[in-house]
Amino acid sequence: MKRDKTVRSADPVARLAGELSAIAGAPVTLERPGDAEHGDYATNVALKLAGLQKRPPREIAEEVAQRVVESGLAERAEAAGPGFVNLWLSDAWLAAGVAEIAGTGAGFGSGSAEEPERVQVEMVSANPTGPVTVAAARNGAYGDAVARVLAFAGHEVEREYYYNDAGAQMERFAASVEAARRGEEPPEDGYQGDYVGELAELDGNPVPIMLERIEATLERFRIHFDTWERQSAVELEIPEAVALLDTFEEDGALWARTSAHGDDKDRVLIRSAGEPTYFAADAAYIRRKYARGFDRLIYVLGADHHGYVARLQALAEMLGHPRESLEVLVYQLVNLVEGGAAKKMSKRRGDVVFVDELMDTIGIDAARWYLVSRGHDQTIELDVDLAKERTNKNPVYYVQYAHARIAGILRNAPDSDPSDTGSDSLSTALAGEERELVKRLLEFPQIAREAAERRAPHAIPIYAIRVADDFHRFYHQHRVLDSEQQTFRLELVRAVQSVIARCLDLVGVEAPERM
Repeated sequence: MKRDKTVRSADPVARLAGELSAIAGAPVTLERPGDAEHGDYATNVALKLAGLQKRPPREIAEEVAQRVVESGLAERAEAAGPGFVNLWLSDAWLAAGVAEIAGTGAGFGSGSAEEPERVQVEMVSANPTGPVTVAAARNGAYGDAVARVLAFAGHEVEREYYYNDAGAQMERFAASVEAARRGEEPPEDGYQGDYVGELAELDGNPVPIMLERIEATLERFRIHFDTWERQSAVELEIPEAVALLDTFEEDGALWARTSAHGDDKDRVLIRSAGEPTYFAADAAYIRRKYARGFDRLIYVLGADHHGYVARLQALAEMLGHPRESLEVLVYQLVNLVEGGAAKKMSKRRGDVVFVDELMDTIGIDAARWYLVSRGHDQTIELDVDLAKERTNKNPVYYVQYAHARIAGILRNAPDSDPSDTGSDSLSTALAGEERELVKRLLEFPQIAREAAERRAPHAIPIYAIRVADDFHRFYHQHRVLDSEQQTFRLELVRAVQSVIARCLDLVGVEAPERM
């Protein structure tokens, strides 16, 4: 069931677009021109209207520009090119935007969801046969960032970890630990590595011990799971789930007719020997999720699970839910590069890099940043040497330093008059660097909204670097304290600090006050 619509936070650019839409008589989308001399914003609404009105787009653009100026929404508006309208906004409008950011605080850009939903994000879900690897860490960092941007947009989000506590892999893992306890080599297809020997020194079943370590690692990595689901519990519900599916028998096995629901072929549920397949457990698991009242299910899976998308959506549809309400986000591999050479990794051989080691080497902030900073469909080449650097060449350090630098300015700032905001805080015309910085900050609601809608949290660190770029450009050209514009500039840097802090939080990175 859908949640009540959220109240959206301030978004001056969206509001301006809405006001311009009323003037133009059609929806207006605003973009920032590449060159500030072409205006603060531009729209191609005249090109869209030309076909409907059977008139030259340039003529429509000139009319729209004139009406915009007459309305007072912009200081200046001009038709450009084949039918664009370029807009120049007043300093007062930009200052009011800064005041909105300051007044909204950490909520600026939040609440963008048109129809808030109850969403479950299932991620990591690695078998407890060893510590969390760097590959699984990308799953976690990406999945958690998706959960964060969805929650920021106004959705109710739960994070779940699904783990196998039975089956062939778990048996090989237990056999490997038992062999180590006897002082023997592990089975040929078993697990190796120092962690197996460490577990062998402890009494009892190694699986609960491994799970406890996995949870501790993920908490350290700033991922908190609301629920932990066991395969053994899910498998008990297979008969009830299978009874609800479109099935048929063939060669003594029971099949799901998934090809009738968008899959490329039908899938076996119960083998001829009476043993249920993993797909049957998938059916029970999906049924269990929807029964808990989720509107949307999101799975975060590795590249080797690409073929799962259609079959899982087919199950959702057969269980009476829209197929699009189940999403499978597939992420690509992580390659670690150190000293110019790539590391080869295999959990079973014991030559894998675990996320605890990565966090020890480059820090939690850098690990989170680098594992989210590329789109999930792209392979990550993580340069360990660069990630360790505390210089401006390291992007996470560069963005954090902007936040810390502003904190230093504010520590030395005098108390400000809370009523002195917006255009009241201006004493002179805004400099070009100030205007560009304000417009960059005002992009944040759109960036956050699209990151949630597209499940693309990597847009956040990309944007944060641009904010830091614009801030550093402004800071190197203009004084904040003891300047004519001190009041406005203090409000501006507070807004910058707030937006950077929110960006960092959305990807699980801390915003330090000192560096």
